[in-house]
Amino acid sequence: MSATDILVVAFGAMIGWGWVVSSGRWIQDAGVIGTIIGFVIGGIMIYFVGLTYAELTPAMPKVGGEHLFSYKAFGPTGSFICTWALILSYIGVVCFEAVSLPTIVQYIFPSFSQVRLYTISGSDVYLTGIILASLCTIAIIVINILGIKAASIFQTVLTVTIAAVGIILVAASVINGSPSNLEGQTIVGEGFGSIKNVLSVAVVAPFFLFGFDVIPQVAEEINIPLKKIARILLLSIICAVVFYGLVVFAVGYAMNKEDIANALGGAGLVTATAMEKVFNSAVMSKVLIIGGLCGVVTSWNSFLIGGSRAIFSMAESKMIPGNFAKLLPQKKTPVNALILIGVLSLAAPFFGRNMLIWISDAASFACCLAYCMVALSFLILRKKEPDLNRPYKVKHYRFVGIMATILSGMMVVLYLIPGSGCALTVEEWIIVGGWTVLGVIFYAVCRKRYKNEFGHIDTSAE
Repeated sequence: MSATDILVVAFGAMIGWGWVVSSGRWIQDAGVIGTIIGFVIGGIMIYFVGLTYAELTPAMPKVGGEHLFSYKAFGPTGSFICTWALILSYIGVVCFEAVSLPTIVQYIFPSFSQVRLYTISGSDVYLTGIILASLCTIAIIVINILGIKAASIFQTVLTVTIAAVGIILVAASVINGSPSNLEGQTIVGEGFGSIKNVLSVAVVAPFFLFGFDVIPQVAEEINIPLKKIARILLLSIICAVVFYGLVVFAVGYAMNKEDIANALGGAGLVTATAMEKVFNSAVMSKVLIIGGLCGVVTSWNSFLIGGSRAIFSMAESKMIPGNFAKLLPQKKTPVNALILIGVLSLAAPFFGRNMLIWISDAASFACCLAYCMVALSFLILRKKEPDLNRPYKVKHYRFVGIMATILSGMMVVLYLIPGSGCALTVEEWIIVGGWTVLGVIFYAVCRKRYKNEFGHIDTSAE
């Protein structure tokens, strides 16, 4: 993988469907400037975590990334917990995108959903949606089995499409929008109320900025100077924050408060409505939705890459069955790990649209837990292995590590406190609990089967 490859893999992971469907709600909650400030705050939170990754990734450029970081800091058990949580977050995003795809296509083709099979939790499941999600899942799995370079080229094409659509929206909004549209929706609320509204966006912003952590998973497959990996990782976070900020500004500059309220009351795709308004063309709204569709696929592809490598790294260290460490002879891709994620994502659309909420919250919780453990690993390894070769060394490491640990830990706690607004629901606890039970079974069985080989990672090359 080249520098461009890893940048688009990370950026594409962070730019999914949220910028199309959520921008109007953010503006209504916090205002245009308030939302941008919220994303900057959320971006700073993620940037602290990203700094810990920036130091650790080039210092230990092996497949699995976080698996090795946490192993060196905590040993096999801590490494198992961190990587197992990370895998849930990756699989969660892949399943989320599989369920999202038919929903998005229906915005482009309103009559797409045909042959209703059943209703689950108030959500209708259609045969056409299942067929589409299944075909796309198989296609993306095949592309990834063909090799990391093939997946990277695929990612680049789609990411360029997203960027182009976003630039077109921003440019057209600046030309055809009006500053008067910002009146009454720069920052919502007054005094403490406005601060609270901005913070409400800041809290959710990190959940739209997950994805840079895919880079450590493929570190062994990157062909650039190690120090440059760190810089690209941090650049991907900055690019994502800037992208979200520009899209929010474009929407607010193109649509006034009433326009946004009306759009939210309709299809809910405020960003697509803004595109239609600045071009005075319904066709252009479809173009933007296609850009959002590309965002779904880029996230899908990126997290499939990351998840398969994380599974491979656990299997290679005998923490889960060794069959998942199998590589395709010519392409060197973890074929069984890819197939496992593919099977799980094939099952997701059968649970209906509510699965989107359940799996995304469960995945976000798991990701925050993994981030917290990586931040702690960063601090521990500075003490435990001060002479470790660090091509990129973070300045003021104590402050950075403590901030990353506190901020990611706060996000974990928010999911556990009832009434916090982020607390996991019963369905989400079933997902997290089921994954935890499966992890405990793998841990016990593999520890008994492999004995001293369990959790062993060869770090001789580091």
